Amino acid sequence: MKENQASFTAMSVAYMRAYHSKHATDKIFDDHLAHNLIPNEKIALIENYWIEQCWTWDQQLSDTESTAVRSEKAIVSESLTRAAHEFAGIFCSRARYAEDGLEKAVRQGVKQYVILGAGMDTFAFRQPDMVEKLEVFEVDYHATQEFKLHILAELGWKHPAKLHFIPIDFTKESLVTALTSSSFYDPKIKSFFNWLGVTYFLTRAEVFTTLRSIANVAPAGSIVIFDYLDINAFTPKKMSPKMQESLEFLRSIGEPMITGINPSTLDEILSSLGFHLHANLSPADIEECYFQGRTDGYHAQEHGYFACAVVK
Repeated sequence: MKENQASFTAMSVAYMRAYHSKHATDKIFDDHLAHNLIPNEKIALIENYWIEQCWTWDQQLSDTESTAVRSEKAIVSESLTRAAHEFAGIFCSRARYAEDGLEKAVRQGVKQYVILGAGMDTFAFRQPDMVEKLEVFEVDYHATQEFKLHILAELGWKHPAKLHFIPIDFTKESLVTALTSSSFYDPKIKSFFNWLGVTYFLTRAEVFTTLRSIANVAPAGSIVIFDYLDINAFTPKKMSPKMQESLEFLRSIGEPMITGINPSTLDEILSSLGFHLHANLSPADIEECYFQGRTDGYHAQEHGYFACAVVK
């Protein structure tokens, strides 16, 4: 994360969720508000990145002669569509997994919803009936949060009374301190933590510190859902060309992905941090849950896992 700069990846995720909402006929997750939170000048930057990314993959994987006979305009259009299908599915399936889990948790008595690394999340405006049952906390890097608040002000969206914004730098500040500094957060009330798109940007120590903080600031039965990359995503001989390109780009914009977790050790790690591992979905599991039978190009991420853990 660049110092004092809103996250490019947070805006890219919102773009892909908006793209899926607009173009997919069989929606995995319908974030129909996400497009409102991305300024036009950012859209151009995001689209240029995805076009360049997929165009590079096409040149690596396609027959040179067949590529040459297609017009540049056609390649650009195809590249953007392919990129959207490549990544929108990833971002939408993890959001679906988290919010499906939240709905179940609310039926079981959860009263607080904490979105860690909230980015351009639209839950509080998209699900007003759910918000009535919860205190919702968006916890994120101050520059990203300030950027979002500025956009919300420009849109004139009224903040729900139960929505609370808490700035934090996960690399420097305590989640326990940040949450308990809010008069609205109650550490005695069962809570649900959504922690998507963050773990791989932190060191292992920072990931484990955050998880331990969740266990310390929420009572038994509280839930955290998070996604992570396996360690092969960071092993040159085992990563795919697509993963390598992504890692290089994110490093170039100052938002490098740096950490993977061995799925076979996650249960032991979480147990030592105060959790029971409830679910650990592999790419094959995610493919079966959300993409089975689809013919539109959406699919699970090669190295991506979804985990659900419960505070002991």
